[in-house]
Amino acid sequence: MAPFLQKFFPLVYHKEALDKSTNQYCKFDSVTLTMFTSSLYLAALVASFGASWVTKKLGRKISLLVGGLVFLAGAIFNSAGQNIAVLIIGRILLGIGVGFANQSIPLYLSEMAPYKLRDSLNVIFQLCITIGILIANVVNYLTPKIKGGYGWRVSLGGAAVPALFIEIEAEFKDLVAASDASKAVKHPWRNIRNRKYRPQLIMSMAIPFFQQFTGINVIMFYAPQLFKTIGFGDNASLLSALITGGINCFATLVSIYGTDRWGRRFLFLEGGIQMLIFQVLVTIFIGWKFGVTGQVVDLPKWFAGLVVFFICAYVAAFAWSWGPLGWLVPSEIFPLEIRSAAQSITVSVNMLFTFTVAQPFLAMLCHLKFGLFIFFAFFVVLMTLFVYFLPRYQEHSH
Repeated sequence: MAPFLQKFFPLVYHKEALDKSTNQYCKFDSVTLTMFTSSLYLAALVASFGASWVTKKLGRKISLLVGGLVFLAGAIFNSAGQNIAVLIIGRILLGIGVGFANQSIPLYLSEMAPYKLRDSLNVIFQLCITIGILIANVVNYLTPKIKGGYGWRVSLGGAAVPALFIEIEAEFKDLVAASDASKAVKHPWRNIRNRKYRPQLIMSMAIPFFQQFTGINVIMFYAPQLFKTIGFGDNASLLSALITGGINCFATLVSIYGTDRWGRRFLFLEGGIQMLIFQVLVTIFIGWKFGVTGQVVDLPKWFAGLVVFFICAYVAAFAWSWGPLGWLVPSEIFPLEIRSAAQSITVSVNMLFTFTVAQPFLAMLCHLKFGLFIFFAFFVVLMTLFVYFLPRYQEHSH
């Protein structure tokens, strides 16, 4: 939002709104701006290890309460922030809350769900994430219309709402059994180093690594900036981000329906192939219109609509494959004696590479131009081959 950029990132605001000579790809190239976004994920990475100890020793209830309270504090810091330092502190607090939630909630679901409902409930975890993203996009679309230039405070302060929901007592009553079972397990970090758990350990690292290197989070984080870069106006870019958020949400329902019917391997492979196709198409179309100079051009409506369609098809492929399965598969392959440690590894690897991808994204967009989508397409090829050959390797090993 322009008032937000004017207050905290005046150089970015100048390049984006005033300096028409700036290369379109480089308008948002700012280390501080990306640090504001990605500091959350670095904090979540660190917090996930402390959350593992709290979850095991003190139980899921305490872990969720700690996460909710810290997340609430982060929302207050962000909405009341007067300088960039306070904003980043707020983002770090939000990250700690995310680290605790991502550590305890998938464990709780996998332990408490009836066997026949376990897969669907774990996918619903991802569905709720996509619903949250959609709601955030709706808020971001509406709050710039608030008079006085304070819409960004409402947008950032809205994070307090889910934090308050986490404190509802009735939702915690069935956590006792899961906490007792967890406390009975000794030395999960020692157990996970046993040779027999090496396949699970590899999967707990490989799946979240590939999930982030699909490039999905940079699309969701920076969708407004991305759409502005390719020629959309402010309102059009936020509306396009809202559309991708809606597609992300509804496509996740396909995974709930198809995970057991079609199988995890099929969804992994189909999603990877579809993401690759549309990443290449986005690259071709953006390169065709903007080249490497990034000169401002008036986009015909059909072109803009087609680019949005390509990005939505890419987002949909992720939302019914690597999105939900990136959380489901690790949570279901961990036996109880290593579950808390393995979940910490999954969360920390996820957050590490979320940070690794998010922090340099705008600089990469500036330097790689439309070739950035090819960078992510390369990893989509790798992860699709990984899924394709892994079951065959396991069959031969047996």
